[in-house]
Amino acid sequence: MKPLVIINVVGLTPRLIRLAPRLGKLAARPMTGVFPAVTMTAQASMLTGLAPSAHGVVGNSWFWRGLGEVRNWLQSSTLLGDAPLYRDARRRSGEFTCAKMFWWFNQGSGCDWSCTPKPHYGSDGSKEFDILTEPPELAAELKGALGDFPFASFWGPMAGLPSSDWIARATAKVMRDKRPTLTLCYLPHLDYDLQRHGAKADVEQLVREVDACAARVLDAAIETGAQVLVVSEYGITPVSRPLYVNRELRKAGMLRVRGGPFGEMLDVFDSRAFAVCDHQAAHVYVREAADIEAVRGLLRGVAGVGSALVGDERAGLGVAHEHAGDIVLLSERDSWFAYPYWLDDANAPDFARSVDIHRKPGYDPCELFLAGSKAGMGLTLLRKKLGLRYRFRSCPLDASIVKGSHGLPAADPEDGPVIAGSELPDASSMLEVKDLALRMMFG
Repeated sequence: MKPLVIINVVGLTPRLIRLAPRLGKLAARPMTGVFPAVTMTAQASMLTGLAPSAHGVVGNSWFWRGLGEVRNWLQSSTLLGDAPLYRDARRRSGEFTCAKMFWWFNQGSGCDWSCTPKPHYGSDGSKEFDILTEPPELAAELKGALGDFPFASFWGPMAGLPSSDWIARATAKVMRDKRPTLTLCYLPHLDYDLQRHGAKADVEQLVREVDACAARVLDAAIETGAQVLVVSEYGITPVSRPLYVNRELRKAGMLRVRGGPFGEMLDVFDSRAFAVCDHQAAHVYVREAADIEAVRGLLRGVAGVGSALVGDERAGLGVAHEHAGDIVLLSERDSWFAYPYWLDDANAPDFARSVDIHRKPGYDPCELFLAGSKAGMGLTLLRKKLGLRYRFRSCPLDASIVKGSHGLPAADPEDGPVIAGSELPDASSMLEVKDLALRMMFG
C-alpha cells in the first residue's frame, strides 16, 4: 500500500487553483460534479462513487417523510451504507488505516482516527463548543498541541481563516504521528467570503490563505511519503436575487404555520406543499400527488426559478430518490433559494435571528453576517459565562446581502470543481474519485 492524502479545498476551481503558489504547481483538470453541488452530496458521491439517486444524500437538508421532520447537516456514517472508500480499502487489507479530519459523515465511520466539530448541548438550551474525536484521547492530543479548535471561525459571522488553519495543522500532526494509509482533510476557507461578497471578494488573497493551509498538509505528505490528491466540491458564483418560494406557497394557501410565543413555526403535517431550500436547489414536498402539477405551475411562474422537475425528469440530474422533493427546483444562475416562510419579520421564529443550522428548515447563508454590533454580542457572551439565560441574535433577515452561491451544474468547467495531483489524475468525474484513490493506494 502507498499512503495517500486527499485534501478537499471547498470552492476551489480550475480557474482559482492557478492563483495558488503551492497547489498551483500540481497537475489539475476540471472535474464533473453532481447535483446539487453542495457539501454533503458531493462528499457522499466522492466517498462512495455513487450518484445521489443511489446513495440518497440529495442535499445538505431534506424532509424525512417517516419522521415528519426536516433534518440538516447530519453526520451519521450510516447514510452512506457500506460503500465508503475507507471501508472498501479495509476489506482489501487489514493493515489499512484511515484518518478522517473534518470530512462529513464522520460519526460512526469506523476510521482509526477522526475529528469533527461537535458542541455539547445542555438541558437549558446552552451550548459549549468542542470537537469529537476517535479515539477520544485524540481530542486532548490535538488541543494540547494546537489549542482549542476555533469553532466560531468554522461557521457564523466570524467564520474565516483560523478554522482552516487549525484543521490543516491538526491533519499534519496526525499524518506525522499516526502515519495513516489514507488521510482525508477538509479546508472550508474559500466558502465564507465568496458567499458573503461574491465578485467583490478579494479572491487572490483568499486563495493564497487557503493555499498556505494546504501547504502544511503538503509538507506533511512529503515527510511521510504520502501521495497527494486535491479535490473540491463546487465553485461559487455571484448571485443578486434571493427567491422566497415558501412565501409564494404560503400566499397560495399551500403552506401552513403554527403561531406561538417563539414566532411562526412551519407546520409540515398540515402544509399541502413546502420547500427545503439548499443554495441554488430546492426540494419541494407535496402532500397529495394530485397537487404536484398545480404547485409546479405556481413555482415555475416565480421570477428567478429556472427549472421545476418532477417524476422521471429528476433522473437526468441523478436525484430521483425517495429523499428528494416531489418537485426539484433549480434557480437561474444569478439567483438562489432562501428558506423564510413568514410574511412579516415581526413573526419570524426566534431561531431565524440565530446561527441555528439544525432547526432551520433549510440552508441560511445569512448566518455568515452579523446583525447588530460586536459589543452587543460581547454582552450576550458575558451573560452566557455568568450562567444567565441568553440568546444570540446575530443573524440578519435580509437575504439580499448574500452575493455568492452554488448548487447548479457549472456553466463553465473552469468555474466548477477541480481535481489535482502530482501527476494529472486519471479521473474527470466526482464519481471516479473513490476508484482513483483505491488505485493510488493499492495499484
